[in-house]
Amino acid sequence: YGGMGLDFSYSIAVAEELGHIRCGGIPMAIGVQAGMATPALTRFGSDELKKQFLVPTIAGDFVACLGVSEAGAGSDVANIKTTAVKKGDEYVINGGKMWTTSGCQADWMCLLANTSEGPPHRNKSLICLPMNLPGIHVAKKIDKLGMRSSDTAQIFFEDVRVPRKNLIGEEGKGFTYQMLQFQEERLWGVASVLTPLETIIQETVDYTRQRQVFDRPVLHNQAVHFRLAELATEVELLRSLLYRTVALYVQGNDVTKFASMAKLKAGRLAREVTDSCLQFWGGMGFTSEVLVSRFYRDLRLMSIGGGTDETMLSIICKYMETLPSK
Repeated sequence: YGGMGLDFSYSIAVAEELGHIRCGGIPMAIGVQAGMATPALTRFGSDELKKQFLVPTIAGDFVACLGVSEAGAGSDVANIKTTAVKKGDEYVINGGKMWTTSGCQADWMCLLANTSEGPPHRNKSLICLPMNLPGIHVAKKIDKLGMRSSDTAQIFFEDVRVPRKNLIGEEGKGFTYQMLQFQEERLWGVASVLTPLETIIQETVDYTRQRQVFDRPVLHNQAVHFRLAELATEVELLRSLLYRTVALYVQGNDVTKFASMAKLKAGRLAREVTDSCLQFWGGMGFTSEVLVSRFYRDLRLMSIGGGTDETMLSIICKYMETLPSK
């Protein structure tokens, strides 16, 4: 379908390289295209759907977005309210999506909607939804703390009609497909922060080496250079966990536990590195003129988007069998 036929490890290599871009919004937009809106279509979509949506997306002619989160259902995917009701050969879609990356400019959406009244984990389906259909209202581009270059939309659906043949895979399997898709999304997110964290640490080393306080460089304080060494070590440990998880995933293993651990650690380490380094920049770190302040805002999303830290902890606990049985 126009792709190179490489395994997922190459996507991770790309995600790391995109970290050299000096903002978070552009890598995130590419990540949505490559690792969030398209994996389910690639795995489970019909040949017709792949030709219609995947081919132009791979070519870069279409922008894709992922319609999962809602105002009342972020990490709690099972609680989404958007419906797609069968009417003849069509689905009629009503509801809305929130925090949709690339939503203002997307050509199509990988939409998760309730297609029946059954149990919440078995009543959802994924649908390829063209974004130029009547009844789709892009309400606004959301003003955000960070990722300010990223197009993040609030979208409403009012009696939107889409052919039933736009269903990805089987009806009722959407929740399962989305959980599989989350593995790639979370691993991409982890990979995308490694290079920025290294960059922040190195720029902090360079700045504190030349910044003078009490007649000597800030870096020459043991508390500073020990802390930077500790943070650099943590980044390398995160990279090792990521690489191990990706290797297992490429071999066909379920890596939900390790992917959740890596996502949790990446979110917390992003906060830890940016906060610690910003402190060493002093007043300059609180300005918009330096990279550390930008990544302090941009990378804060890592602990929220794609599943919160608390959600990751719940998943890890489930795999460790520490949660009480229902």
